[in-house]
Amino acid sequence: MTTAFFSHDDCMKHNMGPEHPESPERISSILAYLADTHLQEDLDWVRPEEITRDQLLTVHPETYLQQLDLMQPTRGRVFTDPDTAMMPDTLHAARLAAGGNVHAVDMVMSSQVTNAFVCARPPGHHAERTKSMGFCFYNNIALAAMRALTFHHLERVAIIDFDVHQGNGTVDIVSGDERILMCSSFQHPFYPHSHVHRQADNIVNAPIEANCSSTEYRKIVEAAWLKKLQDFRPQLVLISAGFDGHKKDPMGELNLETEDYRWLTEMLVSVAHDHSNDRIISTLEGGYHLKALAESVAAHLDVLNAVY
Repeated sequence: MTTAFFSHDDCMKHNMGPEHPESPERISSILAYLADTHLQEDLDWVRPEEITRDQLLTVHPETYLQQLDLMQPTRGRVFTDPDTAMMPDTLHAARLAAGGNVHAVDMVMSSQVTNAFVCARPPGHHAERTKSMGFCFYNNIALAAMRALTFHHLERVAIIDFDVHQGNGTVDIVSGDERILMCSSFQHPFYPHSHVHRQADNIVNAPIEANCSSTEYRKIVEAAWLKKLQDFRPQLVLISAGFDGHKKDPMGELNLETEDYRWLTEMLVSVAHDHSNDRIISTLEGGYHLKALAESVAAHLDVLNAVY
């Protein structure tokens, strides 16, 4: 079996403006790098479809979905917060990104592929149950988790988030749900300045100080996560893969390198091998230095695709 790679050209139609870091070029730079390195030839390419309304309702209430529908403009842009804009193609792209995550769960759980990476945008981990923010509208990784729990009837799902910003939206949605263990690392203090001290037993936070060295980052993360994950014995591993902790990224102040993302992936692959029959779904979150993003995604995929 192979690694499924979910991507759709319409995810690049969502455009929050020429100076906005969460740009269509994030996707095109990844695709170009995969073509240049021929890694694309080893992947099982899948074109996702939009998530259904009923699937969205497993995470977001109807009132919130209606609010987004009413806000979407027929032309121009409408801001849902100072950083997050909607345009005519935004919700279509967001539904494709969310749909890719649900489809990935279905393919992995039915053993059509070993694991999957959803290369789509907008990202999702800042979207709370009833609030869009931080470039996010629907919480893609939470939707994937609910698909695994409610449709595939799993009992234990792990979510790992290594974005430079904490996935406050995911914490908001899954906090207290004993079926889910969420482990995250993030720069602190830093945006979004919330949910860091949430004390629910299923939330494992690893806050990282700015300018932390790569070596120290690895020590902190391994100590915070690994035993918790092994003890939890997840039946599926879900990854909110944010690559904006890279030392070249303009959005954060961590000093991670491409090889750190390879190391992170190897650690999570090991957990999935021990407990999840190698089942992993990873979805793109942050990453705004285009070259560093493409190289880091390729390292991530290289490890995923080596699993047999």
